[in-house]
Amino acid sequence: MEDRTTNFRNRGGGRGRRGRDGGRGRGWQQQGGSRSYAPEVQPPPTVVQSAGGGSGSGGGGGAWTTVVARGGRSGSASVGDGSGRGSAWTSDAIEKRIEAVSISEHRIQPSSSSLSSSDDKLVPMKRPDKGSRVGKPISLLVNHFRVKFNPNFTIMHYHMDVIQVASSNKPVKRSIPKSDLLSLREKLSLDHPGRFPLDKTAYDGEKSVFSTVELGTGETEVQLLDGDRVVPRTYRITIKLVNKLKLSKLKDYLSGSLSDIPRDILQGMDLAMKDNPSRTRISSGRHFYSKEYRHGDDFHNGVAAYRGFQQGLKPTGQGLVLCLDYCVMPFHKPMPVLEFLMEHVRGFKGPNDVLDLKEYVGISLQGLKVLVTHRRTKQKYTIMGLSEEKTRDITFELEDLDGNNPSRMVFLVDYFREKYGYEIKHQQIPSLDIGKGKRRNYVPMELCEVAVGQRYPKEFLKGDRARLLKTISLPPPMERKKAIIEIVRGQDGPTGVVTENFEIGVAKDMTSVMGRVLVAPQLKLGSQDGRPRRVSVDVAKAHWNLTDKSVSQGKSLDRWALIDFGGRLNTGGFVQKLKNRCDRLGMRVSDPIVSCSANMRALSSVNLLKEFLKGVVKDAGRPSNTKLQMIVCAMAEKHNGYKYLKFLETEIGVVTQCCLSDLANKSNDQYLANLALKINAKLGGSNVELDEGVPCFRKDDHVMFIGADVNHPAARNETCPSIAAVVGTINWPVANQYSARICSQTHRKETILTFGSMCLELVNAYEQCNGVKPLKIVLFRDGVSEGQFDMVLNEELLDMKKTFEEKNYYPMITVVVAQKRHQTRLFLDGDDRGRPLGNVPPGTVVDSTIVHPFEFDFYCCSHYGGLGTSKPTHYYVLWDENQFTSEGLQKLIYNLCFTFARCTKPVSLVPPVYYADLVAYRGRLYQEVVMESQSRTRSSSSVATSSSSLDGSFDSRFYDQHPDLKNIMFFV
Repeated sequence: MEDRTTNFRNRGGGRGRRGRDGGRGRGWQQQGGSRSYAPEVQPPPTVVQSAGGGSGSGGGGGAWTTVVARGGRSGSASVGDGSGRGSAWTSDAIEKRIEAVSISEHRIQPSSSSLSSSDDKLVPMKRPDKGSRVGKPISLLVNHFRVKFNPNFTIMHYHMDVIQVASSNKPVKRSIPKSDLLSLREKLSLDHPGRFPLDKTAYDGEKSVFSTVELGTGETEVQLLDGDRVVPRTYRITIKLVNKLKLSKLKDYLSGSLSDIPRDILQGMDLAMKDNPSRTRISSGRHFYSKEYRHGDDFHNGVAAYRGFQQGLKPTGQGLVLCLDYCVMPFHKPMPVLEFLMEHVRGFKGPNDVLDLKEYVGISLQGLKVLVTHRRTKQKYTIMGLSEEKTRDITFELEDLDGNNPSRMVFLVDYFREKYGYEIKHQQIPSLDIGKGKRRNYVPMELCEVAVGQRYPKEFLKGDRARLLKTISLPPPMERKKAIIEIVRGQDGPTGVVTENFEIGVAKDMTSVMGRVLVAPQLKLGSQDGRPRRVSVDVAKAHWNLTDKSVSQGKSLDRWALIDFGGRLNTGGFVQKLKNRCDRLGMRVSDPIVSCSANMRALSSVNLLKEFLKGVVKDAGRPSNTKLQMIVCAMAEKHNGYKYLKFLETEIGVVTQCCLSDLANKSNDQYLANLALKINAKLGGSNVELDEGVPCFRKDDHVMFIGADVNHPAARNETCPSIAAVVGTINWPVANQYSARICSQTHRKETILTFGSMCLELVNAYEQCNGVKPLKIVLFRDGVSEGQFDMVLNEELLDMKKTFEEKNYYPMITVVVAQKRHQTRLFLDGDDRGRPLGNVPPGTVVDSTIVHPFEFDFYCCSHYGGLGTSKPTHYYVLWDENQFTSEGLQKLIYNLCFTFARCTKPVSLVPPVYYADLVAYRGRLYQEVVMESQSRTRSSSSVATSSSSLDGSFDSRFYDQHPDLKNIMFFV
C-alpha cells in the first residue's frame, strides 16, 4: 500500500534539519531512520497537529509537525517539499479532523532556533534581527574593556600531571593541595627556566598549562622543601602537549564565520589575564582582593572588609572584552591568634581568660587556618580544637628521624626549648591542635597567626557590622565606576608581564554604547466604585501607589485565624486596621474565626507546632465544619520556627501569613498595604494587571509563562539535595497567578531531572483553570551559565518536548535564560548628577555592542535602583518557536516585571523566574525541617543506621504541596 499523508498548510516554529526532498525545513522534520528527540512517539493516526506559522516560499515544516503515514514504514514523517507545497495525497477524514483542531490563526514567521549540523544537537538560536529601535535613546558606559590580541598568535596547551613519590620511587596516594601545585610550578621554573619559563606560562592550579612557547615534555622530578623538614618531598611531573591553539579561530568566531565558541582559547587567555592579580592579591575563586584593608573597613572583631574585583572574558559585538566589576568580601584579618581572640571573643582581655572562656575560644578558632612562626614554612594548618591539658602538661612521643635512638616521651615546652631555643611564655593555657585525623599536633597559641585570605561568612555579621558591609559593597554609580577604572589601570590589575608575552592588551576606558529606555506600560487597578481604573506609573521611578486605589481583583477573607506568638500583639487594634486597609484595597476581611496566643517556645518544635495548628484548624471548623482560608501569625521576633510554619502548610492544607508584632502594632499604611497584597495573592486575587494585556499575544492565544530554578546547598555542604522549582501562569490572558511544583534531586545537580513531568503538571493545572491547554509556552530558566546552555536545550527542553509529545500535546515553545550572576554594569555617560543616585532609569535596554556577536541576547534594567549601582538582567534566548522580535520580547519582559504580586514597582527579574527562586528557597526550608527531624530521630535511636537510609530529604514526597495549596501562590 502506498503512503498517504495529509495535505495541509504547515505553520511555525524553529529552523529544523533539511527536509527529505532537499528543501530547508522549519522545525522538527521527523524522518524514518534519522535521529529526532523522540523518534518512537507519534500522535495517533486520527489526529494531526500543526502549530503556528506559514508555509511561504522555501518554507516547509513547522515547530511541531507530524504527518500520518498509512501503510508505510513506521516512524516516517515529512512535511513540504521545500517549495511550500504539501503532498499530493489527501484524506477527507483527516482533513475534517484537522478543521476541528483549535490553533492560532495569525501568521508566524520562521524561527532561527536550530540544530547543530555536526551532531544533531540543539544550539542557541541566532539573533532574528538587528535589534530594536523602540524607546528613548540613552548614552551609557559599560564596564567592558576591549581586549586586543594577535590573531596570528599560537598558544600551546599542555596537560600537567603531578604525583608525589616516596623514597622507594612508588607513588604516594594522597591529594596534593592547590597551594603545593602552585609552588611546584614555581620550583619547576626555577630548576628548569629554559624548559618551563614562568612568565610565558599560565596555570590553572590543576591540570592545564598554557604557554607562549613550546615546553619540554615528558617526566621531570621536582623536590619541594617545606619549612625545616630535613627530607624534601619528591614529585614526578609529566607534561604532555594537548593542542596548539591558533587565535585565528577566535577571530573567526567573533566575526560569525565560526559557530562553535573556542573555549580552550578563551580559557588560556583568561588564565593569562588572571596571572598578575593572582600574584599580587588575595585570590578567592574568581575574585581578587587587596591584601590590605582600609581603616574604615575594619569591623573590630578580627574581621575586615577587603575590596577587590572579579573579571572574565566575553565575546561581544565589538570583539573580545574584559568585563571587570568591583566587589567586597569580609576576611579574617591576619594577626596573632591571641590578638584575634581579644577582638573576636566578648570578655577576652588576654591569655589568662582562655580557661574561663575555653568553650567560646574553641568555637571561635575551630576550622581557622593558621601559620606557625617558630619555623620557616608557607604551610597553612587547620585548627582542629584545643588541647585538654595545659601547655606545660602536654607530652608526646618524639621519634629519632635517623633511627639511631629509640623514641622517647618529651614535654612540649622542653621540645620547643631544645629544638628552637624558644621558651614558651603562656604555659598555663591550652595549646592548639593542628593535627590531621587522629594524629595530634600541638602548637602553643602564641606561635600561631591567622593566615591571610580566609573568608568570613557574611551572614555572621550582625547589626552595625552588617550595615557597614552593605554600605561598602554597594557604592553609588560614580564611586563604583571610579573604582573599576582605577583597578584596570593599576599595577595589580589584569595586565602584567604574562599578558604582554601572550600579546594581549586591554583598553583603559569603558565601552560607550547607546541604549534605549522603554515606555512603562499602563496598568489596570481597581477603584472604590468597583470599576477598573487605568493607572500611569511615575516616570522617574516607574512605581505607583495605592493611596486612593484598590487591587484589580480583591478576594474576601472570611474564614481565618490569628495567632499571637509571644503575646506582644495589640490584637484588636491590628485586626481593625487591617480590615480597614483591606477594605480600601477592594478586599473584604471579616473578624478572625479563631484568635489565640501562644508562647514563642511553640515555634521551637515542629511536632508541637503541628499539634497546635491542628487544634486551631479544628476549633475553626466548629460548629459549621468550615475550612480556614488562612492563618495569620504575628511573631514577637524573627524565629527559626518560621520554616516550621511553612513546612506545616503542606500537611494542614492552610496557607499562613507571618508578620512581626512590633510592626503590626504600628500598622502604618504602607506596611498594611504590603501585607494586604501578599494576603490577596495567596487567596487567588489579582493585585495589578497590564491594561493593554500581555504584549506580543492575542487573548485567544492561550499562553503560559513558566519559570524554573534550582537551589543548591551551601558551599560547605556535601550531602544535602538540590531543590528544583518550576512555576507557571494559570490565568490567561491576565497571566499573573502562578502554580508551583517542587522536587528534590541529586546533590548539586543543575539539570532539573523531572523537568518534563513537572511542566506537564503545570500544563494540566492551566487546563483546569482555562478549559484548554496552553498553545504557546515561554520558558524562563534561571541560574545557568553559558556553559550550561547545552544542558538546557538538549536535556531539559527535549525532556519537556518528549513528555508533551507522549500526551499528543504540541505547544509552541520559547526558551529564555535569565542571568543575574554576571558582572556587567551600566553607567550613565557624562554628568549624571541631575538623576537621583546616578543609576540608569527603569526600562533601560541594551541589545548592541556589548551583547553576543550573533546570538539572541540583551540586557534589561527593569527596576529603579534605590541603593548602590543597578545591575541589569541578562536575557539570553536559546530557542524560539513563537517568532519573537527583539522589540517584542523586550517589551514583553519589561511589562511582565510590573505584574509582581507583592510590590508596587517593577522588579529586576522577570516574575516567572523571581517566583521560581522563591519556591526553590521554600523547598530548601522544607529540606532543613526534614533534616532536623531526621537528626533528632537518629540521635534518639540506639540502632546504627546508614546515613543513606535515613536521608529522607531526598524523598520528593516531603516537597509535595497539599491539594488545597497546589494552585495558589503560597510562596509570595
